[in-house]
Amino acid sequence: MTARLLPAFLCLLAIIPLQAARIPEISAKSAILVDANTGKVLFSKNDTAQRAVASTQKLLTALIVAEAGNLDKRVEIEAADTNCEPTKIYVKPGQSYTRLQLLNALLVKSGNDVARTLARDNAGSVSAFADKMTQRVRNLGGTSSNFENPNGLPAKGQYSTARDMARVARMAYRNPTLREIMRTKNYNFRFSSGNVVPLRNTNRVLRTYSFCNGMKTGYTDLAGHCLISSGSYNGRDVIAVVLGSTKSRIADESAKLLAYGLNIPSSKLGELRISQN
Repeated sequence: MTARLLPAFLCLLAIIPLQAARIPEISAKSAILVDANTGKVLFSKNDTAQRAVASTQKLLTALIVAEAGNLDKRVEIEAADTNCEPTKIYVKPGQSYTRLQLLNALLVKSGNDVARTLARDNAGSVSAFADKMTQRVRNLGGTSSNFENPNGLPAKGQYSTARDMARVARMAYRNPTLREIMRTKNYNFRFSSGNVVPLRNTNRVLRTYSFCNGMKTGYTDLAGHCLISSGSYNGRDVIAVVLGSTKSRIADESAKLLAYGLNIPSSKLGELRISQN
């Protein structure tokens, strides 16, 4: 290379990363990748399409409960709280737990009965809490969501978008209590009887890659497989929302989106795998 061309070549190297992560192909119905700190959109696909988001909306339930505070207060389970389909923690009427215990069970194991308990405790009823959920998203700038329950089970007129759920996820990511819970891989839930049941986080990306630090899974026949995941690496923080995927693809596509946002080349992903997941 001639001396005359060398400065231009060095300038080009400074501009183009040598191993920049490649934009992944996403087969899911909707997806968005955002900078967790600034909200800048790094990738999107049908991100404003209204659709069911399954249990990922429990992030919003958790956010409202966490923002209300007083998490050491005990909540007594009522019979109506248990009137829902699995997944359940199988809490029983008359038992009592702190709000913090219930938040852990909500986000780690995705208990639908726990979601109803927290909603009723916070707003007096499930329907009143659902109204709070819709309003909270509007306060965050979302205009395309309507919620009918706190757990994401199918309900007429209930929907959100990848973009609106990214708004919720960014706010949850800023909450220290929720950040700690969402990154928890295993949680021992102690029932009022004294029995302890180990709960394993359903987020396979969290259990597989060291750069992932949350957030929430979801699945119904209507919504498909959904995952909101967060990641941090070399001073970057990103959030990926993937909705309407398949069981075989949801974790892989979410991990690749996070890696792209964190500027981790695919050749390095193997080094960042956790040995026990």
